[in-house]
Parts: sequence; structure tokens; C-alpha cells
Amino acid sequence: MKQLKYVAAIAATLCATSASAWQATEGKPYAGETVHVLAVKSSQFEAQEARLPTFEKATGINVVVDYVPFPSMKEALTTEMIAGGNYDVVSIMDQWVPSLKNLVQPIGDEIAKQGVDLSNYPKAFLRHGYLDNKLVGLPVRGHVQLLFYRKDLLEKAGVGVPQTWDDVVSASKAIQDTSGVSGIALPYGKLNGQNLMVWINLLWGHGGKLFDASGAPSFNSDAGVAATEQYVGFLTKDKIAPSGSATFVEQDAVNSFKQSNSAMLTTWWWVRSQLTDPEQSKVADDQLGFAPMPSVGDAPRTTFTNTWIFSITKGTRNKDAAAEYLGWLTDPALERDILLDPSLSEVVAVHFSNMRDPEVNKRWGGMHAAAAKTLETAEGMDFGENWPRISEILETTISSLASGAETDTSAALDHAADEIARIR
Repeated sequence: MKQLKYVAAIAATLCATSASAWQATEGKPYAGETVHVLAVKSSQFEAQEARLPTFEKATGINVVVDYVPFPSMKEALTTEMIAGGNYDVVSIMDQWVPSLKNLVQPIGDEIAKQGVDLSNYPKAFLRHGYLDNKLVGLPVRGHVQLLFYRKDLLEKAGVGVPQTWDDVVSASKAIQDTSGVSGIALPYGKLNGQNLMVWINLLWGHGGKLFDASGAPSFNSDAGVAATEQYVGFLTKDKIAPSGSATFVEQDAVNSFKQSNSAMLTTWWWVRSQLTDPEQSKVADDQLGFAPMPSVGDAPRTTFTNTWIFSITKGTRNKDAAAEYLGWLTDPALERDILLDPSLSEVVAVHFSNMRDPEVNKRWGGMHAAAAKTLETAEGMDFGENWPRISEILETTISSLASGAETDTSAALDHAADEIARIR
């Protein structure tokens, strides 16, 4: 009976849909106004722009979108914050939100009028839309980490899909014995904090945090030492990562998997199309599997996330029209339409309703359901204004331990904590 109830609950979850789809404000009160948007260049955002005529016809609002390449986006946003007046809506990466707080304004009342269902967003995504407990932006683009694996190599080794990091170690060793390829590709080199993305998951899984309630570094706790030794140990003790991983950045790990030199990989879901692209990968579609990120024992699953929010600027003269545009832009129905468009290969979703949608999962092989499972318990993290410097100190510490330049984990973390305390 319990199992039948469980199956029924799962079915109800999969069939769940969001609140009613977006509808234009009756009477087109903002007709003739123009909303200027500054967005990072992204095929997802371009797919949304291609659907703008529907919005413009329904509202009478004109929308003009300017795109900036990612390397130049932070500078463009900073310029807009200082000079102001050019844009009504801007896209902001999660790590930048605190430093751009003077660019954006609260939008809670306006978004409520648009009928946006905030409960449809994972907490790990939505948290980046808040500053000082006020809603200043909505997630539109969000990435999660997943465990990608070679179905054929796991089957040959006689092991199941890893659920925990201990499972990853045992599966990796079995795969290495039977197939002669490394168990899992992981990055330990220095590049924009890429070697922190799995380490932070392990830190959370061990019950640790980067900072305590007072804002002081706490990653050098017993939990932090255990997480760090586990992560570095995958390379140095368990030897389940490729031998050159001490200098691997994210793309090196991805390439190791694509070239069939590693059987498993933790990476962002948007990388999925690369992994079976015949022009760059030796992995076939029927060999690729994916699962939620492994947990530390029976601790809740976690995933490091990357989120882009769209916010309304303080300098806008068209706040209501901009809010109308945000209501349309964040409609789950628009996201679903793009996910299911056979002419596109867009996998990004920020709404639980779409991640659990049967048709979306049929098209993408269940990847979105795996992401939703991880995001159900993922807290995400806060990024303060000093995150770039903090990240640099942490990634240097991890890299030094992985390369053998540092051998005392506790001392290395203590040193990093001292450095970070001085800039917090």
C-alpha cells in the first residue's frame, strides 16, 4: 500500500503544472512604451526574443534587446549602474548581484500583479533575486550540476549508478579494473573558481558552511577538513581521477569524458549536447546517462548552481511596462515552448513544473527530472561583494593541496580562512 501511495505521489508531481499562464494586462495600458533590455548573449535569450512579437501584439509594448558577450557583461552593467538611463531591464549573473545593488530596485508588488508563481522556482535559483529580503529580480537562466556517466562502462563493471560519493569511488575502481579508463574526471586547477564547484557540494554534504552566522570563515572546521580531504583524495589517495587532474580546469575534465578517457563527469547540464556531439566526442547517445549529483552518505543532495536573474533598473521610466515584460519572460509556458522546440537544443529550465514535465523529460531523456531531484534539497549559496577575491583564495588552496605543494589540509584551510577574514 505504501508503495502504491508513493507511485501515486510521483505521478501527481510529474503531472503538476504551474499557475495559469501569463496574460497581458487588460486594456493595454502601456501600449506605445518601449522597454530596453540589456542581456548577456545567449541562444536561450535569442529564442525568447524570437517570440517577442506575440508579447508586443498582446500588450502594445515595444521591446528592444541589446546583447553583450559574457566577458564584457559585468563592465556593461557597471557602466549602466554609474551612468544610468539606457536600460529598463538587465540580466545579472548571481555572483554579481550584491555588487550591483545600486543598479536595481524592488519589484515585489509589480511581480505579484503579474501573477508570477514564486513557489515554482527552486530556492537555489530564486534566492539570487533577493537583496535585503526584497525581491529585485527573477531567475530566467539557471544551471545545475549533474553526474554524467557511461552506461556501457558501468554495466561492464557490474555496478549501478552511484548515489553517494562513496559509491563513486567503488564504481570508479571497478570501472578502472574492467575498462582501463579513469573513474571520474574532476577539475583541480585554477580558473575562475572551477575547482570549487564539487568541493562546495562536499562541504555542504559534510554539514559544513563557507561562513558562520556572523560572517566569519568556517570552512576550516572539521567538516571542511573532511570535505577537502575527500575531494583531494579522489585524485591523490583513491586515484580515481585522471593522473593529470591537478591542472585540469572544467573543459579539461569535459574533454577527458568526451574522449572516453573517463567514465564519469560532474558538470553543468548545458554541456550535455557537447558530450555526444560526433564532431567532438567519442561518446554515443545511447552510452550517455545522467543522475543527480551524488550525496555525502545519507545527507541531502546538493548542487552548486549558476543563475541569471532579470531585474528592473532604478533608472527606468517605464517600470510597469518593464514588469509586464518580466511577467511574460518568466512565464513557464514560454520556457516550455523553447524546451520542446525541435529546431532548438535548449535545455535550460528554472521552473520545477517544466523540470518535472513528462514531455520535457521524454525529449531530454529524464535529465530535467534528475535536476529537479537535486534542486529539491539544494540551498544554493550567497555571494558577497568580495566573492571574486574569496574564490581566488579558496581555489588556490584546493589547487595547492591537489598538486602536493601543500600537504597539511587543516593548516592550508586555516591560512585561507585568515586571508579571507581580513577582506570580509
